[in-house]
Amino acid sequence: MLELRPNCELCDKDLPPDTADARICTYECTYCADCVENILHDVCPTCGGNFVPRPIRPQKAWRSDKKLGLGHHPASTKRVHSPYSSEDVHAHVARIKHLSPKDR
Repeated sequence: MLELRPNCELCDKDLPPDTADARICTYECTYCADCVENILHDVCPTCGGNFVPRPIRPQKAWRSDKKLGLGHHPASTKRVHSPYSSEDVHAHVARIKHLSPKDR
């Protein structure tokens, strides 16, 4: 299950579990849409993969026989920050942003 990380790993913007602004890569690195579009150019600074909108976890369990939703599986509160410097991120993105995600 997704951690639903609480912040953009680059600019530290809050990304609550119900926001449509969160983007994740296949390893669940989490960034805001603005950073993904304008700084990262759809390149994850960690794995080099692309991003997709993070799903929104329902607030409640809609099936009485299942323990689902944020009430049973809350979002993470641990803030995560990219370990890479701004210079390293820009160099990494510049190196591979011209490749389509399937070719990275």
